[in-house]
Amino acid sequence: MSAPHTDVEQVEAANTAYYEALERGDFEELTSLWLTPADVGVDEEYHDPAETGVISCVHPGWPVLTGRGEVLRSYALIMANTDYIQFFLTDVHVSVTGDTALVTCTENILSGGPSPDGGDEPGPLVGQLVVATNVFRRTPLGWKLWSHHASPVLAENDTDEGHPDDSPA
Repeated sequence: MSAPHTDVEQVEAANTAYYEALERGDFEELTSLWLTPADVGVDEEYHDPAETGVISCVHPGWPVLTGRGEVLRSYALIMANTDYIQFFLTDVHVSVTGDTALVTCTENILSGGPSPDGGDEPGPLVGQLVVATNVFRRTPLGWKLWSHHASPVLAENDTDEGHPDDSPA
C-alpha cells in the first residue's frame, strides 16, 4: 500500500485531470477517468451494477444519473453545448481511507455556450458557483472517479426578509 501523502497527491492529480478534460472538451480522456466494472475485476457482460460500484453523477439541477451510459451521455451533451468552460477550484479537501477517496471543493465556473445568432463567437460568458463532491476508487490503473455530485450555491440576498438584522429596533 502506498504512503498516505502519495495517495492524497495521486487523488489530487486524478481530480485535476477530470476538470482539465472537461475544460478541453476531451471526451475520450474524460471517459477513461471514470470507473468501469473491469476496474473492479468484474466481467462487464455478466454483472449486477448494484454489486460492482456502479458510477453515478449529479450535475447542478439534474436528476441522479447512474451507470456509464447515462453518465457519459450527459457529459457528451454538456460538451456539445458548451463552447467554453473553465474551472477555478477552491476549498479543495482530499480524504483517503483504504481504496476510497473523497474530494470536496468549490467549483468557480466560467462558461459560454454557442453563439445565439449562430456566429463563430461563443455566447455570453456566465459565472456559476458550485460545491462538488467527487468520490474516487483505487484501481490497478490508478484512481478512478466513482461518483460526482455538484450542487449550485445560492447567492445570498442582502435584503432577505425575516433576517434577524432586518428587524426594527
